[in-house]
Amino acid sequence: MELFRRGKVRDVYAIDDQLLIVATDRISAFDVVMPNTIPYKGAVLTALSLFWFDFLKETIANHLLTTEVAQYPAPLQPYRDQLAGRSMLVCHAQVFPIECVARGYLSGSGWKEYRETGAVCGVKLPNGLQESDPLPEVIFTPATKAESGHDINISEREMVNHIGEAATAKLKELTLTIYASAAQYALERGIIIADTKFEFGVKDGEVILVDEALTPDSSRFWPLDRYAPGQAQPSFDKQFLRDYLETLDWNKQAPGPALPAEVIRRTSEKYLEAYRLLTGKTLSVGAA
Repeated sequence: MELFRRGKVRDVYAIDDQLLIVATDRISAFDVVMPNTIPYKGAVLTALSLFWFDFLKETIANHLLTTEVAQYPAPLQPYRDQLAGRSMLVCHAQVFPIECVARGYLSGSGWKEYRETGAVCGVKLPNGLQESDPLPEVIFTPATKAESGHDINISEREMVNHIGEAATAKLKELTLTIYASAAQYALERGIIIADTKFEFGVKDGEVILVDEALTPDSSRFWPLDRYAPGQAQPSFDKQFLRDYLETLDWNKQAPGPALPAEVIRRTSEKYLEAYRLLTGKTLSVGAA
Protein backbone atom coordinates (compact mmCIF):
# COMPACT_ATOMS: atom_id res chain seq x y z
CA MET A 1 0.00 0.00 0.00
CA GLU A 2 1.11 3.58 -0.62
CA LEU A 3 1.64 5.34 2.72
CA PHE A 4 -0.21 8.63 2.32
CA ARG A 5 0.54 10.06 5.75
CA ARG A 6 1.76 8.80 9.10
CA GLY A 7 0.73 10.64 12.24
CA LYS A 8 1.57 9.99 15.85
CA VAL A 9 -1.33 7.56 16.12
CA ARG A 10 -2.80 6.99 12.65
CA ASP A 11 -1.38 5.52 9.49
CA VAL A 12 -3.16 6.60 6.30
CA TYR A 13 -2.80 4.69 3.03
CA ALA A 14 -3.90 5.74 -0.45
CA ILE A 15 -5.82 3.16 -2.48
CA ASP A 16 -7.01 4.43 -5.83
CA ASP A 17 -9.37 7.33 -5.03
CA GLN A 18 -9.89 6.26 -1.42
CA LEU A 19 -7.96 6.41 1.82
CA LEU A 20 -7.52 3.73 4.47
CA ILE A 21 -7.17 5.16 7.98
CA VAL A 22 -5.68 2.76 10.51
CA ALA A 23 -5.84 3.77 14.19
CA THR A 24 -2.89 2.13 15.91
CA ASP A 25 -2.39 1.59 19.64
CA ARG A 26 0.48 4.08 19.65
CA ILE A 27 0.27 6.87 22.19
CA SER A 28 2.10 10.17 22.34
CA ALA A 29 2.67 12.61 25.16
CA PHE A 30 4.43 15.95 24.96
CA ASP A 31 4.62 15.28 21.20
CA VAL A 32 6.76 12.18 21.70
CA VAL A 33 5.47 8.74 20.69
CA MET A 34 6.00 6.33 23.56
CA PRO A 35 7.83 3.01 22.98
CA ASN A 36 4.89 1.06 24.44
CA THR A 37 1.42 0.78 22.94
CA ILE A 38 -1.91 1.00 24.81
CA PRO A 39 -4.13 -2.06 24.28
CA TYR A 40 -7.46 -1.36 22.55
CA LYS A 41 -6.72 2.35 22.09
CA GLY A 42 -6.98 2.24 18.31
CA ALA A 43 -10.21 0.27 18.53
CA VAL A 44 -11.69 2.84 20.93
CA LEU A 45 -10.75 5.75 18.66
CA THR A 46 -12.32 4.03 15.66
CA ALA A 47 -15.47 2.85 17.44
CA LEU A 48 -16.11 6.23 19.08
CA SER A 49 -15.65 8.06 15.79
CA LEU A 50 -18.19 5.72 14.19
CA PHE A 51 -20.61 6.35 17.04
CA TRP A 52 -20.34 10.13 16.65
CA PHE A 53 -20.53 10.00 12.85
CA ASP A 54 -23.87 8.25 13.23
CA PHE A 55 -25.01 10.58 16.03
CA LEU A 56 -24.24 13.65 13.87
CA LYS A 57 -25.50 12.30 10.54
CA GLU A 58 -28.44 14.72 10.44
CA THR A 59 -26.10 17.64 11.13
CA ILE A 60 -23.18 16.96 8.82
CA ALA A 61 -21.99 14.31 6.37
CA ASN A 62 -18.61 12.67 6.88
CA HIS A 63 -15.90 10.93 4.89
CA LEU A 64 -16.71 7.37 5.98
CA LEU A 65 -17.32 4.78 3.25
CA THR A 66 -17.19 1.56 5.28
CA THR A 67 -15.52 -0.24 8.16
CA GLU A 68 -16.52 -3.67 6.85
CA VAL A 69 -13.16 -5.17 5.95
CA ALA A 70 -14.85 -7.65 3.58
CA GLN A 71 -15.85 -4.64 1.47
CA TYR A 72 -12.31 -3.21 1.32
CA PRO A 73 -10.40 -3.39 -1.99
CA ALA A 74 -8.87 -6.76 -2.80
CA PRO A 75 -5.25 -5.75 -2.01
CA LEU A 76 -6.31 -5.20 1.64
CA GLN A 77 -7.91 -8.60 2.18
CA PRO A 78 -4.70 -10.35 3.33
CA TYR A 79 -4.60 -7.86 6.23
CA ARG A 80 -8.21 -8.21 7.34
CA ASP A 81 -7.36 -9.53 10.82
CA GLN A 82 -5.07 -6.55 11.45
CA LEU A 83 -7.58 -4.04 10.08
CA ALA A 84 -10.79 -5.30 11.72
CA GLY A 85 -12.08 -2.91 14.37
CA ARG A 86 -9.41 -0.28 13.95
CA SER A 87 -9.68 0.98 10.39
CA MET A 88 -11.96 3.03 8.16
CA LEU A 89 -12.13 3.26 4.40
CA VAL A 90 -12.91 6.89 3.59
CA CYS A 91 -13.24 9.15 0.58
CA HIS A 92 -10.68 11.71 -0.47
CA ALA A 93 -11.64 15.26 0.45
CA GLN A 94 -9.99 18.63 0.09
CA VAL A 95 -9.13 19.18 3.75
CA PHE A 96 -9.04 22.65 5.28
CA PRO A 97 -5.60 23.24 6.90
CA ILE A 98 -7.23 24.30 10.17
CA GLU A 99 -8.01 22.58 13.45
CA CYS A 100 -11.48 23.83 14.46
CA VAL A 101 -11.63 23.92 18.25
CA ALA A 102 -14.66 24.52 20.46
CA ARG A 103 -14.01 25.33 24.11
CA GLY A 104 -16.67 25.23 26.78
CA TYR A 105 -14.27 25.28 29.71
CA LEU A 106 -10.97 27.00 30.43
CA SER A 107 -8.20 24.43 30.26
CA GLY A 108 -5.01 23.40 28.50
CA SER A 109 -3.40 25.93 26.18
CA GLY A 110 -6.48 28.13 26.58
CA TRP A 111 -5.90 28.41 30.33
CA LYS A 112 -2.23 29.20 29.75
CA GLU A 113 -3.05 31.90 27.20
CA TYR A 114 -5.77 33.40 29.40
CA ARG A 115 -3.35 33.78 32.32
CA GLU A 116 -0.93 35.62 30.06
CA THR A 117 -3.32 37.82 28.05
CA GLY A 118 -6.84 37.56 29.45
CA ALA A 119 -7.97 36.16 26.10
CA VAL A 120 -7.94 32.90 24.13
CA CYS A 121 -7.18 33.09 20.41
CA GLY A 122 -8.19 36.72 20.37
CA VAL A 123 -11.44 36.11 22.29
CA LYS A 124 -11.47 38.40 25.34
CA LEU A 125 -12.74 36.67 28.48
CA PRO A 126 -13.92 38.05 31.84
CA ASN A 127 -11.37 38.68 34.56
CA GLY A 128 -11.04 36.30 37.48
CA LEU A 129 -11.72 32.98 35.80
CA GLN A 130 -10.13 29.90 37.34
CA GLU A 131 -8.66 26.85 35.69
CA SER A 132 -11.40 24.50 34.45
CA ASP A 133 -14.14 27.10 34.89
CA PRO A 134 -17.05 26.93 32.45
CA LEU A 135 -16.86 29.79 29.97
CA PRO A 136 -19.69 32.35 29.79
CA GLU A 137 -20.37 30.92 26.33
CA VAL A 138 -18.67 28.35 24.14
CA ILE A 139 -15.89 29.92 22.07
CA PHE A 140 -14.38 29.00 18.73
CA THR A 141 -10.57 28.94 18.80
CA PRO A 142 -8.94 27.71 15.58
CA ALA A 143 -5.39 26.45 15.23
CA THR A 144 -3.09 25.74 12.33
CA LYS A 145 -2.39 22.08 11.73
CA ALA A 146 1.14 20.88 12.35
CA GLU A 147 2.61 17.61 11.10
CA SER A 148 4.93 17.55 14.09
CA GLY A 149 5.04 19.55 17.27
CA HIS A 150 2.22 21.57 18.76
CA ASP A 151 -0.53 23.07 16.65
CA ILE A 152 -0.49 26.86 16.86
CA ASN A 153 -3.53 28.74 18.14
CA ILE A 154 -4.63 31.53 15.82
CA SER A 155 -7.35 34.17 15.85
CA GLU A 156 -10.49 33.99 13.77
CA ARG A 157 -9.12 36.85 11.66
CA GLU A 158 -5.97 34.86 10.94
CA MET A 159 -8.16 31.91 9.94
CA VAL A 160 -9.93 34.20 7.46
CA ASN A 161 -6.53 35.03 5.99
CA HIS A 162 -5.89 31.30 5.53
CA ILE A 163 -9.17 30.10 4.03
CA GLY A 164 -11.43 33.11 3.46
CA GLU A 165 -14.43 34.75 5.14
CA ALA A 166 -17.16 32.41 3.94
CA ALA A 167 -15.34 29.19 4.78
CA THR A 168 -14.38 30.52 8.22
CA ALA A 169 -17.97 31.42 9.02
CA LYS A 170 -19.21 28.01 7.86
CA LEU A 171 -16.63 26.01 9.84
CA LYS A 172 -17.22 28.10 12.97
CA GLU A 173 -20.97 27.53 12.76
CA LEU A 174 -20.52 23.78 12.27
CA THR A 175 -17.96 23.49 15.07
CA LEU A 176 -20.17 25.22 17.64
CA THR A 177 -23.30 23.37 16.53
CA ILE A 178 -21.65 19.96 16.72
CA TYR A 179 -20.04 20.72 20.08
CA ALA A 180 -23.30 21.90 21.61
CA SER A 181 -25.13 18.74 20.55
CA ALA A 182 -22.37 16.34 21.60
CA ALA A 183 -21.63 18.12 24.89
CA GLN A 184 -25.27 17.95 25.97
CA TYR A 185 -25.48 14.26 25.09
CA ALA A 186 -22.24 13.47 26.96
CA LEU A 187 -23.28 15.46 30.03
CA GLU A 188 -26.38 13.29 30.37
CA ARG A 189 -24.02 10.30 30.50
CA GLY A 190 -21.67 11.67 33.12
CA ILE A 191 -18.96 13.14 30.90
CA ILE A 192 -18.05 16.81 30.48
CA ILE A 193 -16.58 17.56 27.05
CA ALA A 194 -14.41 20.49 28.07
CA ASP A 195 -13.17 21.12 24.56
CA THR A 196 -12.77 19.28 21.29
CA LYS A 197 -11.32 19.77 17.84
CA PHE A 198 -12.65 18.89 14.42
CA GLU A 199 -11.28 18.74 10.91
CA PHE A 200 -13.38 19.51 7.88
CA GLY A 201 -12.98 19.02 4.16
CA VAL A 202 -14.89 19.54 0.92
CA LYS A 203 -16.22 16.68 -1.17
CA ASP A 204 -18.33 17.36 -4.29
CA GLY A 205 -18.85 20.94 -3.14
CA GLU A 206 -20.14 19.92 0.31
CA VAL A 207 -18.38 20.54 3.64
CA ILE A 208 -17.95 17.24 5.46
CA LEU A 209 -16.42 16.02 8.72
CA VAL A 210 -13.11 14.18 8.29
CA ASP A 211 -10.52 12.43 10.46
CA GLU A 212 -11.79 11.36 13.89
CA ALA A 213 -14.58 12.91 15.94
CA LEU A 214 -15.01 13.47 19.68
CA THR A 215 -12.54 10.88 20.91
CA PRO A 216 -10.29 11.04 23.99
CA ASP A 217 -7.42 11.95 21.64
CA SER A 218 -9.22 14.95 20.14
CA SER A 219 -11.17 16.09 23.20
CA ARG A 220 -10.94 16.64 26.94
CA PHE A 221 -13.39 14.27 28.62
CA TRP A 222 -13.89 14.90 32.35
CA PRO A 223 -15.96 12.78 34.75
CA LEU A 224 -18.92 14.91 35.83
CA ASP A 225 -19.04 13.41 39.32
CA ARG A 226 -15.46 14.52 40.03
CA TYR A 227 -15.61 17.97 38.45
CA ALA A 228 -14.10 20.65 40.72
CA PRO A 229 -13.19 24.00 39.10
CA GLY A 230 -10.08 25.85 40.21
CA GLN A 231 -7.69 23.03 39.35
CA ALA A 232 -6.81 20.50 36.66
CA GLN A 233 -9.41 17.74 36.27
CA PRO A 234 -9.14 13.96 36.12
CA SER A 235 -9.63 12.90 32.55
CA PHE A 236 -10.65 9.96 30.34
CA ASP A 237 -7.56 10.19 28.17
CA LYS A 238 -3.79 10.17 28.36
CA GLN A 239 -3.63 12.67 31.23
CA PHE A 240 -2.88 9.73 33.53
CA LEU A 241 0.14 9.00 31.34
CA ARG A 242 1.21 12.66 31.31
CA ASP A 243 0.98 12.82 35.09
CA TYR A 244 3.22 9.77 35.39
CA LEU A 245 5.76 11.20 32.95
CA GLU A 246 5.91 14.43 34.94
CA THR A 247 7.30 12.44 37.87
CA LEU A 248 10.29 11.25 35.81
CA ASP A 249 13.66 12.84 35.16
CA TRP A 250 12.92 12.99 31.42
CA ASN A 251 13.58 15.94 29.14
CA LYS A 252 10.41 15.37 27.08
CA GLN A 253 12.47 14.66 23.99
CA ALA A 254 12.49 11.46 21.94
CA PRO A 255 12.93 8.68 22.70
CA GLY A 256 10.21 8.37 25.31
CA PRO A 257 10.73 6.25 28.41
CA ALA A 258 9.46 2.69 28.68
CA LEU A 259 6.12 2.63 30.49
CA PRO A 260 5.32 0.44 33.51
CA ALA A 261 2.62 -2.19 33.08
CA GLU A 262 0.36 -0.39 35.56
CA VAL A 263 0.46 2.88 33.61
CA ILE A 264 -0.33 1.01 30.39
CA ARG A 265 -3.23 -0.87 32.02
CA ARG A 266 -4.78 2.23 33.67
CA THR A 267 -4.52 4.28 30.50
CA SER A 268 -6.20 1.53 28.48
CA GLU A 269 -8.99 1.31 31.07
CA LYS A 270 -9.68 5.05 30.79
CA TYR A 271 -10.17 4.86 27.02
CA LEU A 272 -12.45 1.83 27.34
CA GLU A 273 -14.48 3.49 30.11
CA ALA A 274 -15.03 6.60 28.01
CA TYR A 275 -16.42 4.41 25.24
CA ARG A 276 -18.69 2.53 27.64
CA LEU A 277 -20.13 5.66 29.23
CA LEU A 278 -20.77 7.44 25.95
CA THR A 279 -22.22 4.54 23.99
CA GLY A 280 -23.72 2.40 26.74
CA LYS A 281 -21.83 -0.56 25.33
CA THR A 282 -18.71 -2.48 26.27
CA LEU A 283 -16.17 -2.56 23.47
CA SER A 284 -15.57 -6.13 22.35
CA VAL A 285 -11.89 -6.89 22.88
CA GLY A 286 -12.09 -9.03 19.77
CA ALA A 287 -12.30 -5.76 17.81
CA ALA A 288 -8.97 -4.60 19.15
